[in-house]
Amino acid sequence: MHKPNPARYLVLIEAGGPMIAKLFDAERRLVAEIDGTSEEVAVMTFGLTPLAAGASPEWAGPLEGHNLQERAAAQVFVLEL
Repeated sequence: MHKPNPARYLVLIEAGGPMIAKLFDAERRLVAEIDGTSEEVAVMTFGLTPLAAGASPEWAGPLEGHNLQERAAAQVFVLEL
């Protein structure tokens, strides 16, 4: 049985208006997507400092579908495992 990889990154990004949280594994594959204003996001990111890395080359593929402005404004959190 295939066990899903744990989320390693949480990216808060605007999606044409609403803020969404995208969870990615260590290989930057999308694991889940949730409302960016949810309490779960606040709990997962508590005490973490976001990186302004959404516009960096390694996020171009995973954040495909978002324009450069949205990617540049994205907050990338590295989750503790």
